[in-house]
Parts: sequence; C-alpha cells; structure tokens
Amino acid sequence: MITLTRKLKKDNNEQRSSSSLPEPGKRVQEMESTLPPTCQTSFLDPNTLYDFYLFVTPDEGHWHGGRYLFHIYVTEEYNMAPPQVRCMTKLWHPNISEDGDVCLSLLRASSVDGMGWAPTRTLKDVVWGLNSLFTDLLNFDDPLNIEAAEMYQRDRDAFRSRVRDYVSLYAKR
Repeated sequence: MITLTRKLKKDNNEQRSSSSLPEPGKRVQEMESTLPPTCQTSFLDPNTLYDFYLFVTPDEGHWHGGRYLFHIYVTEEYNMAPPQVRCMTKLWHPNISEDGDVCLSLLRASSVDGMGWAPTRTLKDVVWGLNSLFTDLLNFDDPLNIEAAEMYQRDRDAFRSRVRDYVSLYAKR
C-alpha cells in the first residue's frame, strides 16, 4: 500500500481523466493534514487519489482494540454529491450494517436533520464523521443495524459482549 504523503511528494498534480474533481491533490492533502490521531489513509494505486482506504483505530469506547477499514470512493459528482463509503470490516454497530453500509447523515444527499451532504463539505468532514461513529456520533435512535440498537437498549452487557466478540473475530489489531 502507498501512503498519501509518499504519493503527494511523488506527484502533487495527479489528474483524473474526465473528472470534475476540484484539485484532488489539494483536497486529499488537506484531509491528511487534519486526520484524527486514530485514523490513517492508504492508497493502493499511486495514481488514484479519489479511491482510497481509511483505517480507524478507536482509542476508547466499545470498539477499542479494533482496527476498522473503510473504502472511500470519490465520484465524479463530488463535491455536489458525497463520496461512496463502505466499511470493509465486519462489526456489531448500530450505524454500520454487517454488510458494510454506513449510516452517517453527512453521507446522505439530503437528510431530515439538515446535516446531510452539501458542496461545502470536504473529505476531512467525512473522515472525522467516520471516526466519530465510534465515539460521539454513535446513534442508537436512528440505527441502520436495528438489531444492534435494540440489543443495546434491552441488554447492554450482551451488546458489549457481542461487540467484543466481533472485535476479536474481525477487527483485532
């Protein structure tokens, strides 16, 4: 894998063919310069700044001790549309399905709470939002994984135990 810093030093003027992405190198550089300490980016293709991975390694909370991989693909509609995000690590979480779908309001084209995607949002916002799903943006009231949210409401010890099992099986560092 190639880290962003190495890629940017190598070629800061990467272009995407037939793309409307505004200055991808600058956007990605801004994102990496403001990464939370619990996050790391990785680019499999050194010529592709719009298709990358994010590792989130929570340092507290239910998912502490795990490492979670997200695939982020910035479409040609960016920044009028949010990037596509998928969690590649199986986990037990109310806002992330076991299949990897992510429920985060800023990834929605529009949302009831008014916090959906807007052209002023950046990749930095996406990274911080994904990181926060493991801490302060954890939402049991608007779950994607209804079974996980109901388990938390019904039996918190069972919920914690299931989370720990998933961390051990799928997300161990």
